[in-house]
Amino acid sequence: MEELVKTQLDSIESEGISPYCAEIGATGSTGLSGQKPCYRPSREEAEAAVKTLLSWAGDNPDREGLRDTPKRVVKAYEEYFQGYEKNIGELLGRVFSEVENYNDIVLVRDISFTSHCEHHVAPFLGKAHIAYYPSNGVVGLSKLARLVDAYAHRLQTQETMTAQIMQALVSHLKPRGVAVMLEAEHMCMSMRGIKKQGSITSTVQFAGLFENNPEQQARFYTLLRGAR
Repeated sequence: MEELVKTQLDSIESEGISPYCAEIGATGSTGLSGQKPCYRPSREEAEAAVKTLLSWAGDNPDREGLRDTPKRVVKAYEEYFQGYEKNIGELLGRVFSEVENYNDIVLVRDISFTSHCEHHVAPFLGKAHIAYYPSNGVVGLSKLARLVDAYAHRLQTQETMTAQIMQALVSHLKPRGVAVMLEAEHMCMSMRGIKKQGSITSTVQFAGLFENNPEQQARFYTLLRGAR
């Protein structure tokens, strides 16, 4: 179960390094690409890159309305992609065990998020629903929302983000079961290409008691529908 989406989070999250900065040709003991820190351009280089794109688009980056746009875009990118700096282990490190022996399902639904697709750097936005069966205690409810944000604030695919959230919960909380569902609209599909507004993509990942268990999966979906 813990090998489902092994992106080497345990080995590099604590170093603040993106799990996607792979050294070409190097493989670790898991057979995955070895990791090294990304080369991070300076702020000046990033602003120059934005200026180049503005010119390529056909506008004049030196005109008044665009003069400060490179600075604003780089500042916005710091906010959009702050998830690369988040330490998942620290985020889920505190568990509350004094819960009067509560061991039934915990469900947090409708956690709103905004992310960016890694293919076109276009936004996709929606809601996450997370359920788990605790084993040695429960995590603070706000931590689940922070976990969603930590992965949403990276270049993503919805499928990968769903699996990463589940894997983080499995790895750090050791629950008896986890269910994660994401529902989102993708601007790369709404604003460009096929241009179909309002289309919603749903992804789901199950582990532990939920995996290959139609009754537990049905309970998860029933709780989601009943709470609406």
